[in-house]
Amino acid sequence: MVLQADSKTTRPVRAVLFDLDGTLLDSIPDLSEACHRMMVELGRPPHGIEAIRTFVGKGMVNLVRRCLAESGSADAAEVEAAVDVFRRHYAEVNGACTLIYEGVVPALEALRAWGVPMACVTNKPAAFTQPLLERMGIAGFFGATVSGDTLAEKKPHPAPLLHACRLLGTAAADALMIGDSANDADAARAAGIPVLLVTYGYSEGVAVDSIECDGLISSLLDALPLIRR
Repeated sequence: MVLQADSKTTRPVRAVLFDLDGTLLDSIPDLSEACHRMMVELGRPPHGIEAIRTFVGKGMVNLVRRCLAESGSADAAEVEAAVDVFRRHYAEVNGACTLIYEGVVPALEALRAWGVPMACVTNKPAAFTQPLLERMGIAGFFGATVSGDTLAEKKPHPAPLLHACRLLGTAAADALMIGDSANDADAARAAGIPVLLVTYGYSEGVAVDSIECDGLISSLLDALPLIRR
């Protein structure tokens, strides 16, 4: 496989790494519901779904911290207690209203047919990642899954991407990352991996076209012409 980054350069693509929330799946409805329940239980005003959309990206603890901070105090003890509440509620709704973005399954099927190994690299905790992938029927596409608590570091640190490459038996220089935010772009840059960003994701409220990357795509299917046998 070859990624045609521009007309002058090509590089092999022997594995593709995917972000999860905002790239493969629209999980905001369930995350928002869990946040809503958490805030109500804590006696704080809940946030609307669009606010939650801008909080998602750097993992569960950051999501909970943002919810608390935007409604008042968010000291370490409050965040720790709130995380436990969020975990309980999210376990109940994880995948209930999540949707697979259009084009995802056909793109994954095409890459599998081409024999391209794939990994899911997410900041979502492992306790929620695999159940969600299985519930949505896409777990079988991935030869490796790296969650937010698999390693000591999470995206935007490059370690999760490099770990996924090792699990797939692929050099970082031969991989491609596809995500939706600066977390994905920064992690890929630091790992020496080219990165494409989808235009339909969350991107923490930042305009995706302002993030340095190797290209923007409106569907995962748009990545296929860049990866050819």
